[in-house]
Amino acid sequence: MFVHSFDPFGNIGLSAVVAAVPILLFLLCLTLFKMKGINAALLTLTVTLFITLVVFKLPLPVAAGGVSEGLLQGLMPIGYIIIMAVWLYKVTERSGKFQVIQDSIASISNDQRVQLLLIGFCFNAFLEGAAGFGVPIAICAVLLIQLGFKPLQAAMLCLVANAAAGAYGAIGIPVGIVNSLGLADMTAMQVSQMTAYTLPITTFVLPFILVFILDGFKGVKETLPVIIITSVVFTALQTLIIVFQGPELADIIPPLAAMGALAVFCQKWQPAHIFRLSDPTVATARHTKKEVLLAWSPFYFLTAFVLIWSMPAYKALFAPEGALSRTVLQYMVPGTFNAEAQKGVMLKVDFFGATGTAILLAVLFTILLSKQINFKEALDLLLVTIKELWLPVVTICAILAIAKLTTYGGLTVTLGTAIAKTGSVFPVLSPVLGWIGVFMTGSVVNNNTLFASIQSTAGVTIGVNPTLLVAANTAGGVMAKLISPQSIAIATAAVGEVGKESKLLSMTLKYSLSLLVFVCIWTGILSIVL
Repeated sequence: MFVHSFDPFGNIGLSAVVAAVPILLFLLCLTLFKMKGINAALLTLTVTLFITLVVFKLPLPVAAGGVSEGLLQGLMPIGYIIIMAVWLYKVTERSGKFQVIQDSIASISNDQRVQLLLIGFCFNAFLEGAAGFGVPIAICAVLLIQLGFKPLQAAMLCLVANAAAGAYGAIGIPVGIVNSLGLADMTAMQVSQMTAYTLPITTFVLPFILVFILDGFKGVKETLPVIIITSVVFTALQTLIIVFQGPELADIIPPLAAMGALAVFCQKWQPAHIFRLSDPTVATARHTKKEVLLAWSPFYFLTAFVLIWSMPAYKALFAPEGALSRTVLQYMVPGTFNAEAQKGVMLKVDFFGATGTAILLAVLFTILLSKQINFKEALDLLLVTIKELWLPVVTICAILAIAKLTTYGGLTVTLGTAIAKTGSVFPVLSPVLGWIGVFMTGSVVNNNTLFASIQSTAGVTIGVNPTLLVAANTAGGVMAKLISPQSIAIATAAVGEVGKESKLLSMTLKYSLSLLVFVCIWTGILSIVL
C-alpha cells in the first residue's frame, strides 16, 4: 500500500466508519436520493478523493495515478468488451440472423415448459454471455410473450433463470474484472475456479425450479427427461469451462450445447401432455438447417476467437518476455513509486491481447459473410451502441477509479480489518455483502469492483481463503440480479408493464432470498472444509 497507517484515528472502528463513507454514499445516492448512476459515481469519486488525501494521507501523485488507472481500465478492457459485445448483437440482429435464431429455438417444441427451458433458461444465459446489461431479460421475456406467456410471468421467469448466468455475463466481465483490481495473490482464473464449488449447484437446480414455477410438480414429472438433459449438459460444461478455461465462455458454450442437446432429443421425444398457457400470438417461421446454421455463425466466430484469446499460449505472447510484448503499452505514473511496496501506479493498454479484440474480429467476420449488412451500416450501429453505452461505461470508469483510490489509500484494508472482527461468522455473511452490492448497483461487475478488495482483506485477516470470499461475493451478487431495481425496470419496460415494478419484485423476491440463504450456508461450510 501507499499509506503509512490503515488506522488514522487510532481506533479501528472509527477509521472503518470513515473508510466506509464512499461505499455508503454511493449506495445512498442510488437508493435514498435516487440519483443517476453516473452522478452518484462522480460524487462518490470526489468524496473518496478527499478522504484518501486528507484523512489517510495518500500522496497526491499516487491518488492522481490511481484515478487515471481506474479510468483507463474502465475503458480498456472493460468498456471495450461491453461495446464490442453489444455491437455484435446489433449486427446479428440487423443482418436478420437473430430472427432465424429465435424462430429455430421456438420451433423445437410446442410445449411451453420446454420452450421455457430453451428460451428462458438456455437462450437467456447465452445472451447474458454474449451481451449482458439487460439484453437477455428484455429479449427472452418478449419472445416468451410472443409464444403465449403472460407478460409479468415471462419477466419473472427470465429474471429467475438469469441466476444461472449472471456471474459470467458479457464475456465473463464480473469475474474477469478481478484482474483489474490488483488483489494480492489472486487472479480472475482462481476466482472462476472457486465459483465452481457453488454456482454449478444453483445452475443445476434452476431448470427444475423454473418448470415447477410454471406447472408445479406435475410439470416437473412430465418433462423430467428434458429438465435433466438441460441441467446436466449446461452444468457439466459450465463447470469444466470455469475450472479449466476461465469465465469468458462460461455463458457461451454451455447454453449452446444444452439447446443443441434439447433440439436433438425433442426430435424423438415430446411430453405426453403438451402444456400450453395460451396460443402463440405470433407465428413462428420455419427455416432450413442451412439457414439455422448460418444464423448462428456470429457466435461460432465469437466462441472460436475468445477461446484463442484465453489460451495460455496466446496470453504468453504479451507477457514481459513474450514475442508481442512490445505491443503492450505501459507507463509508470511519475512520483508514484513506493519503496516499501516496491511498485508504482502503472497505466497499461493491451489492445491486441484484449478480449474485446476477439469480439471485434467476430463482428468483422460476421459483416464480411452477411449479405444483409455492409460496413457502413455496421459502423452506424457501432455509433448507436457507443451512444447507448457511453454513460454506463463512464460510470464503470468512475467506480474503478473509486476502487483504486480505496485500495491504494488503504481504505479496503481498514474495512477488511474491522469486518474481520466478526471472526468465523463472516464467511456466512460474506454473500450478503455481494447481494446488497448488486441490489444497490444492479451490476455484478460494480459489486465486485466495490467489495472484492474488502472480501479479500477480510479473508486474509480471519484466516479464510480470500478467493472463496470473493467468489462468495460474486455468487451472492448474482442472486440479487433477480430483484435489483435496474433488472426489474428493464424487465417491466420490455414486457410493457411499466408501473408494476413492485408486483414483479414481489414475484421474484422469495427466489432471490432462498438462493441467497443457500449460498450463505454453503459458503460457511466451504470456509471450514477448504
